[in-house]
Amino acid sequence: MAISDKLWNALTTVIKMNDKVVGLAEQVKGQQLKIEDLTARVIRLETALEIAIAAQGRRLVEKR
Repeated sequence: MAISDKLWNALTTVIKMNDKVVGLAEQVKGQQLKIEDLTARVIRLETALEIAIAAQGRRLVEKR
């Protein structure tokens, strides 16, 4: 019985570990989506900033 108990415990542990890995994979997927969203937002902010700086430079040149 000792061998079958050890085998059963090992299988139970593997199943629990698999559930944890699946859960972590879902969390990582969610975090990746958030990172991609934040990256897109930063790109839009950088673009807006560059446009504003370019417009400011044109205004300074026109005032001279």
